[in-house]
Amino acid sequence: MKCYKKDYPRPQFVRDNWENLNGTWDFGFDDANLGEKEKWYETFPGEQKIQVPFTYETKLSGIQDEKRHDNIWYHKMITVDAARLTADRLLIHFEGSDFHTKLWVNGAYAGDHKGGYSRFSFDITELVKDGENELVVKVEDSFDTQQPRGKQRWIDENFGCWYVQTTGIWKTVWTEYVPKIRLDHVKMTPNLHDMALELEYQLDVPESELNENLMVVATITFGDMLISKTMTVMTSDHMKTKVDVYHKTNSQANCGMEWGVRTWSPESPDLYDITFEVVADGKVVDTVGSYFAMREIRIDGSNILLNGHPLYQRLILDQGYWKDSHLTPPSEEALIEDIDKIHELGYNGLRKHQKTEDERFLYWCDVKGMLVWSEMAAAYEYSDKAVEEFTREWTEIVRQNYNHPCIITWTPVNESWGVSQVETDPMQQHFTEMLYHLTKSMDRYRPVIVNDGWEHTISDIITLHDYEEVGETFYKRYMEFKEQILTTEVYHSSSKSALANGFAYKGQPIIISEYGGIAFNNDDSGWGYGNKVNTKEDFIRRFDEITTAVKEVPYCCGFCYTQVSDVQQEINGLMDMERNFKVDPKVIKEINERKVGYWRSYM
Repeated sequence: MKCYKKDYPRPQFVRDNWENLNGTWDFGFDDANLGEKEKWYETFPGEQKIQVPFTYETKLSGIQDEKRHDNIWYHKMITVDAARLTADRLLIHFEGSDFHTKLWVNGAYAGDHKGGYSRFSFDITELVKDGENELVVKVEDSFDTQQPRGKQRWIDENFGCWYVQTTGIWKTVWTEYVPKIRLDHVKMTPNLHDMALELEYQLDVPESELNENLMVVATITFGDMLISKTMTVMTSDHMKTKVDVYHKTNSQANCGMEWGVRTWSPESPDLYDITFEVVADGKVVDTVGSYFAMREIRIDGSNILLNGHPLYQRLILDQGYWKDSHLTPPSEEALIEDIDKIHELGYNGLRKHQKTEDERFLYWCDVKGMLVWSEMAAAYEYSDKAVEEFTREWTEIVRQNYNHPCIITWTPVNESWGVSQVETDPMQQHFTEMLYHLTKSMDRYRPVIVNDGWEHTISDIITLHDYEEVGETFYKRYMEFKEQILTTEVYHSSSKSALANGFAYKGQPIIISEYGGIAFNNDDSGWGYGNKVNTKEDFIRRFDEITTAVKEVPYCCGFCYTQVSDVQQEINGLMDMERNFKVDPKVIKEINERKVGYWRSYM
């Protein structure tokens, strides 16, 4: 893409004037929580160093202390060119910091943000001076089970499928000079029916500047071909418009040229470049580079359609953990490697599990044609506080990642985590229904799975988790007891029903969204689902049998295998923590792509 810049943190909203603040920061633990009282933001006492954006728990941070520390501090000096601030503003962006982040600039309080997975920014223009400036960050975290934490443990030891906690800054921190009149946000919605792109602009502009002399110009190109150039007069700081995308394209069916659009799919991930220019009084004051895709994902009865064609989803569960950096990718190349190896295994998509990944990962999924289910990090206790924290952060994440064509499904809740009584409790049921409708109010097209795995309330897809290890048993269960499973007369899992009480199956598509989890025998250290296997031959035999059984269920339109790689004590990955394949990926690819069973799995 024309807008691509290596390591740029926000690939769908690119400007030129930015500085990456990752690297060495001063650091200190504040276990007594005295830092604010003692004004550490004025005189920083921390003597340790940390490598941002790696958290203190990780090896790459330079500290590697896995013990719980609820209050931590960071300090860094940055250089500011004050001459630029006569025309520009200076923003500082945090792509991810867990959980409650506070910022001081030159001893003055700049603001705070709660949430571990969504990005946030502060305008620090009024707090900086020419030359050296002091940044001080405090992050407060805890083992509070009411806050969204995903796979982070909430006791002092790992257990089950929960791992070492992530505390503090774990994604890129960067600054950016931006114009005073600027594009703040743009929402891009492809409309295949009209062969058009719907645009929703949000400007940051003084009210006095809103007039017929302020406009946004959107220029769409595909390769070197100009597709359209559209001007929108901004009489409000928030306006919507629609631009044509249709153009002459190669048509194999008609052996020539026809008017149409290039659609995005795993087989052909075509992307359009788009440039936004904010024009004030005839002068370009802001330029933002981006891209989009023309693709449609929708439900049609029991089918999921991509660009009007049935889609069989071969997904893999991806937790996005690395041995030496935990939730933080060690590099952009590591993100690319994961996507390439997932493709090498024969999968066309992934379910990013209990994590909002670095946006550069979503960029490369867009570029490489990898389908993504976007999931929220779970809380583990239901309360008013939990509802408030979860809803606010989920709303931020949907808005932030809406434009990525690779995301084809939103998944707010997993396996009733945080809503443990949803099967019978009307309050928790209402919460999940609210999340469904809230998400739909922001995105009218993508399917929403509100409680992945079981105990569904309202959901566009019925997803079932089943770690049965015998293929024949799995096949018989879903062939002989389909109606009973979907009426909850029979529980598909040992203790979980497909739907919550009071909710009925209404013909939605069905996907086995967790299965497998096969682990090698490793002297009883680590764990997987079911019995461990002893040899590669045993692994392949079991993987083949259970995957083939899933594909042979005629009403099932996809699957999600657990999982990409080992994560700490969970050793059921197709790769180990160093991303080495455990068995020949060509064998796994052949099994995944083999045309067996019903016609759905041939796609």
